[in-house]
Amino acid sequence: MKRLCWLLFFLAWPILALIISALTPALNWGFPGDGASDSPLGDEIDHLYYLILVLTVIVFIGTQVGLIYVLWTASGRPKDQPVWYSHGNHKLEIIWTVIPGAILLFLAFYQMRVWAEFRIESSFPQQARTNIIAEVTARQFEWRLRYPAPGKKLEKHAQPGDMYSVNDLHVPAGVPVTIYLKSQDVQHSFFLPSLRIKQDAVPGLSIPVWFEAKEPGEYPLVCAELCGWGHYKMGAKLIAHPPEEYEKYMKQLHKDQYDDGFSKNR
Repeated sequence: MKRLCWLLFFLAWPILALIISALTPALNWGFPGDGASDSPLGDEIDHLYYLILVLTVIVFIGTQVGLIYVLWTASGRPKDQPVWYSHGNHKLEIIWTVIPGAILLFLAFYQMRVWAEFRIESSFPQQARTNIIAEVTARQFEWRLRYPAPGKKLEKHAQPGDMYSVNDLHVPAGVPVTIYLKSQDVQHSFFLPSLRIKQDAVPGLSIPVWFEAKEPGEYPLVCAELCGWGHYKMGAKLIAHPPEEYEKYMKQLHKDQYDDGFSKNR
């Protein structure tokens, strides 16, 4: 009876893992929203995640089955059977070293294209490299945004006519865009969970980050780095507009910030 209880105990974990994996999509225990990414780059990141998840599930189930086999066979030996000692199996050790090494090497090369596309500016999509829409500066405890005036390019330093806002980052939907990420004080982390975009904001650096919101809508923007007592306050929004509405919004923002009502009469 004791032997059977231990068998069921170790057998329950791989079965439970498979049940949870099967129920996760239906119970919405996966990624934010409906579980699907809201950006093309996020789709590729999700693909890598699920590939690694499948591999780890297979390894977990395999190790649990091996553990069950060893416990079952060892516990079933007669008590009067002499004890024997083993110094290991060199062939088996080579196999379980080479196979994991090959899997890790495969994953390292397989993810290089996605990594380069996200992290290396020269690998950004051409449209994202030319569509630099804002400078995002993280500070304790908010996101400060600087936009270029309509029809102008964003410069490294503030220019006359630049527009400013706090926490609400406006972008055109369906268009690859780039922001430059900075930190005014400590290390923060720019995180768009629905788009699978995450990049640390490091003091002294201006870091390009590109992304594309597939559809118009509002997406959460948070700080994913514990940056002080007010860390929880850095909840902001990414607001994706249809391209024509985005242009109208930018013109209206410029008018609100610079039109004093008297300039046209002078």
